[in-house]
Amino acid sequence: MQAYIGEFIGTMILIILGDGVVAGVLLRNSKAENSGWIVITFGWAMGVAIAVYCVGQFSGAHINPAVTLALATTGQFAGPFSGWGAAIGYIIAQFLGAFVGAVIVWLAYLAHWEPTEDAGLKLGVFCTAPGIYNTPANVITEVIGTFVLVFGISGIVANAGAVPGDLAPVIASGINPLLVGLLVLGIGLSLGGPTGYAINPARDLGPRIAHAVLPIAGKGSNDWGYSWIPVVAPIIGGILGAVTFTVLFG
Repeated sequence: MQAYIGEFIGTMILIILGDGVVAGVLLRNSKAENSGWIVITFGWAMGVAIAVYCVGQFSGAHINPAVTLALATTGQFAGPFSGWGAAIGYIIAQFLGAFVGAVIVWLAYLAHWEPTEDAGLKLGVFCTAPGIYNTPANVITEVIGTFVLVFGISGIVANAGAVPGDLAPVIASGINPLLVGLLVLGIGLSLGGPTGYAINPARDLGPRIAHAVLPIAGKGSNDWGYSWIPVVAPIIGGILGAVTFTVLFG
């Protein structure tokens, strides 16, 4: 249960800080309104790093079903126990944590929903949408982004494991979470423009469901027609990233 609680808490923290920075930038009368893409990408990067710092020792801090499925597929499950049953438990905890995190963001910005007239901006706080709706292109972008995420995480973890002596655990617990956050920052800056870089099914679908059920003033569509892409494409990209790293270096 500790591992599942870790994934729930870690994903919740990720969404609080990630969706929280988007809310700050997009919603009317926020102190951070119109701060821009750099602020959003940096906020998400810090959200990832802090979440990994908080729960890494308890669950391995997957905080992303694409990561969990990729590691399970290649036999590299990073939690305190392994197997497909554990992977399913991780994924359930991740989706629940993402949903609760989105509800907390809604509460934190409670006074700012009604003054924000654009329903698209309100949805954008919770989930991603492409700049141009083009299904093949959107899928490719999310596959590439998640490939880079999982391949990059695999490399970061492998580098820490290659360090001899007592320094290895120091790097793994002290530096690696920050490096993973910087990896996410790089993905957001370099590959996030076309689709908003979901690269995480729970990060997108959990808050999208929260948007659907919460009494948000003036909200519009949930864009369900697009919603499958940030779920399916990251899973494909994550598995390809883990398999490729394993084949090349495993």
